[in-house]
Amino acid sequence: MIWGKRWFQFTILMILAFIWGSSFILMKIGMKSFSSDQAAALRILMASLALMPMAIKHIGKLQRKDLKSIFVAGFIGSFFPAFLFMKAETRIDSSLAGMLNSLTPVFTLLIGLFFHRTTFKWMQVIGLLLGLAGATGLILAGDGFHLGTVNSYALFIVLATCFYAISINQIKSKLSHLTGVQVTSLSFMFIGPVALVYLLTTSFAPVAANPAWPLHLLALAALAIVGTALAMLLMNSLIRYSSAVAASSVTYIIPIFAIMWGLIYGERIILLHLICMGFILAGVYIINWKRSKKIIATE
Repeated sequence: MIWGKRWFQFTILMILAFIWGSSFILMKIGMKSFSSDQAAALRILMASLALMPMAIKHIGKLQRKDLKSIFVAGFIGSFFPAFLFMKAETRIDSSLAGMLNSLTPVFTLLIGLFFHRTTFKWMQVIGLLLGLAGATGLILAGDGFHLGTVNSYALFIVLATCFYAISINQIKSKLSHLTGVQVTSLSFMFIGPVALVYLLTTSFAPVAANPAWPLHLLALAALAIVGTALAMLLMNSLIRYSSAVAASSVTYIIPIFAIMWGLIYGERIILLHLICMGFILAGVYIINWKRSKKIIATE
């Protein structure tokens, strides 16, 4: 099975990093016409529609005992984070969002330790503290590094990464008998209608007032089909064949692409951002290195 090969898993990680690293800038483009909540709901709805043929094909695989975990994968792993990220990007740069997204492996390990009996290593604690220190610095660096300028919108990203971690651990521990295609399509089958109902309660009059709205809708469509549907198919497949922490390590690489797109888009990156990102990357590297070492030793 090619999914079990290290080089293939690394290739998938790089593809995911590019896709999700590019997603932040697509969010910014989409919100030029649509509100943050509308953009998030459209992202979920269009991804759900793209995945619907697969959901119909695999619905017979869904068992009653899997419903709770499927709901967690759908709502905690995709629905709520979509709204949190969109809301955050109304006030923070795409590059900063990409940096903070690197906290996902930290929370994945932490939730694994407390709720899924993941083994405990002191080096992992050191990595955890480094990652949290870097994230705190990024949050405080909203308009300069002092306590009076906490960028509260960055906390939406932190909460989203925590949700991702919950979902990743749940999929790894409870849904390993399902393929990535099955987990993704079936979970989106439940959250798509909720996104549609929400959209019907919003007003599209401000959207129609912007003559460029079709282009902005196209950006959201790309975000939904490639950055959500395809990316989640790859991610959930990767979770099945690797450890939860190793799969979440895709967020190590995302900041590189997020910063690249942010610079192209004219966003400002200061030295403090890079230093804090270095703390995060050092922390999650230490966490993943210890975890990977254990996996290799047991193979």
